[in-house]
Amino acid sequence: MAIREHPWRFCHCRARARRLTSYNRQRPRLDAEPLTYSIVIPAYNEAERIAATLEKVTAYAEKMGWRAEIIVVNDGSRDATPQIVRQWAQRNAIIRLLENPGNRGKGYSVRHGMMEARGGVLLFTDADLSSPIYEAEKLIAALAAGADIAIGSRWVDANMQTERQPLYRQFFGRIYNLLLPIILGLHFKDTQCGLKAFTPRAARAIFPRLHIDRWGFDPEILFLAVKSGMKVAEVPVEWGHDDRTKINPITDGFRMFTEMLRIRWYGLTGKYQKDADGLPATK
Repeated sequence: MAIREHPWRFCHCRARARRLTSYNRQRPRLDAEPLTYSIVIPAYNEAERIAATLEKVTAYAEKMGWRAEIIVVNDGSRDATPQIVRQWAQRNAIIRLLENPGNRGKGYSVRHGMMEARGGVLLFTDADLSSPIYEAEKLIAALAAGADIAIGSRWVDANMQTERQPLYRQFFGRIYNLLLPIILGLHFKDTQCGLKAFTPRAARAIFPRLHIDRWGFDPEILFLAVKSGMKVAEVPVEWGHDDRTKINPITDGFRMFTEMLRIRWYGLTGKYQKDADGLPATK
């Protein structure tokens, strides 16, 4: 089933969006009142963790009194992830399951979810909740203070890390962060924390233009935001390493380096500008 068209999908961006497919089996659209928050959770083989994550996120949304939607994007999982999410969605109407056409990557999954999101604040978080969902309050406050995008950061205040990464992961992460300002001109302490929030205007301007499907999509978001003159707030958040992480620091690290070069190339050749020219003006 093709995803619902939005007026801001256009030209090749619309063609890219049509390749996204969604599981939307007679789900209520919750359109009676405007949604305040959309929470996007990309998921690949998360059967072990997704139920606990949905329990925490739904409980938090209820506690805060949010009129929210929780969008889980299944990235071609080979385990029971989609079945578990469907069971939760049957019991709680704010949960939606979207299906990717196979395993496409975290970047593709986040883009899919964000382009389907309908909230006044759009947020994505990792399925393992390495940053607890209550840390979203800090990002939302940054948006309310005038930021277009708010990103969680593990390194603005490293003392907030409840469980540090192993040293070898820290080493590869540091190398990556050293390359970002050189290649992309990004001067953030942490681009890879999996907790980020957007105004609808910022999301409409950025997500249709993304091309990186896997782990290296975060710098692409920030590269486009900086080039577009958006205000990005880097916010220190609580974060704890989970040993079950799926990122391989060597193979995925090399892929992320090549994706960084792709982003730079697209910027130099005007590809992103052509993408922007194909979108209607944002409000």
